[in-house]
Amino acid sequence: MPFEASLSIGDLAKATDTKVETIRWYERVGVLAAPARTSGNYRAYGSTHLERLSFVRRARDLGFSLDQVRDLLQLADDRNQSCDAVDRVAREHLEQVERKIADLEALRHELRDLIGQCRHGTVAECRIVRALAPDRGAA
Repeated sequence: MPFEASLSIGDLAKATDTKVETIRWYERVGVLAAPARTSGNYRAYGSTHLERLSFVRRARDLGFSLDQVRDLLQLADDRNQSCDAVDRVAREHLEQVERKIADLEALRHELRDLIGQCRHGTVAECRIVRALAPDRGAA
């Protein structure tokens, strides 16, 4: 790759809205290939790095775990295989998202109940504070 067509780590970070240290970490954990180095020993990233890091960022923004991202990258690297494995990873993630949504809905219901019990008295009488306080009878 010619040096003129390469990106510095700062340029790659800016182009993908990723912190420089995160890019270095992705290199260390094998998600992003180590780039070539310039004659001054600076990292020189190419379009492949930009595309791969953009893929990783988008997957992470959608909540895929690092292991799931690794699986998706490995699958994306072999374009001739069936997409059944990609579908499996996505369905697994969707199940996790749906569980989290259910947990958040239960939390919302509980918080609404607590707030609905508010009598606008003093903090000493506050049902929200009481519900959050440790159970004094359990000791």
